[in-house]
Amino acid sequence: MSQTLTKPDTQSTPEPTHGLPSPREFPKADVLIYDGNCNFCIGQVKKVRWLDGKNRVAFISLHDSFVAEHFPDLTYEQMMDRMYLIPSDNKSEHQYDDGRHGGAAAIRYLTGRLPLLWIVAPLLHFPFSLPLWQWGYGIVARHRYKIAGKRGVQCDENGSCELHFGNKK
Repeated sequence: MSQTLTKPDTQSTPEPTHGLPSPREFPKADVLIYDGNCNFCIGQVKKVRWLDGKNRVAFISLHDSFVAEHFPDLTYEQMMDRMYLIPSDNKSEHQYDDGRHGGAAAIRYLTGRLPLLWIVAPLLHFPFSLPLWQWGYGIVARHRYKIAGKRGVQCDENGSCELHFGNKK
């Protein structure tokens, strides 16, 4: 039995920012779109925030109406599958390059953007390694609710939460 994934209604109020700077605060920063209902995802983007320190990256939950307004080319299913990094054009507010870096490619992009990640850049930029990194990222992404739970939802007695992908294998 498979579940159909539908995009929730856009909200008139912004999603909680989890203490992270949003594109509303830093309109010329690159934007990292993450699952704001995922405890694991929130923890990881907070680490990226700490590694940034210079407001080069703004963070926004995929559930925030800002995402649908500014990035209509990304589907809800794509964003539930992986985080996305959208580079800013660095010229005007809320103007972004056409590039979309999803999953491990987003992490790879950040290794060139954030000096504290430069040390791992050679590993992630090793020729022909991106498919392997994407595969590993996909495994973690599919199990992220099992790893750390879902915000506001109790897990079952085994500590597992129902994944948004249903029985997808």
